[in-house]
Amino acid sequence: MGRVKRVRETRRPPRRGILLDSHALVWWLVGDDRMPPRLRRRLADLSAPVFVSAATAWEIATKVRLGKLPAAAPIVERLPELLAEQGFRELPISLPAARLAGTIAAAHRDPFDRMLAAQATLEELDLVSADPVFPSLGVQAVW
Repeated sequence: MGRVKRVRETRRPPRRGILLDSHALVWWLVGDDRMPPRLRRRLADLSAPVFVSAATAWEIATKVRLGKLPAAAPIVERLPELLAEQGFRELPISLPAARLAGTIAAAHRDPFDRMLAAQATLEELDLVSADPVFPSLGVQAVW
């Protein structure tokens, strides 16, 4: 018989939930095909809470106001209702998260990304984002 080699599993500890980046929230709400099916299944699974940061609402509303994301105007108008329909939870911006976002040692200047990185770290949440910037902010995003 051959020898069985045991391998230490390197999975990280389970996280407390999921935090959606702005594009992930919009793509989920409109059913955009750019969101991978694996993530769609994970978001549809009610066993893990899904959070939407106040920073995400702020970012989407800002992009709508500036004309960079006009198609999301109905989402901005109905955001609290849409989150409730999906069973998503609001994540307010806390003082510790604001402090951490401002002190992350990275060249990336986007305040919304910095806040999501801080919240994902402090709240122990998996950040769902296709944005490649998050490792530079100390967070490995899920996509």
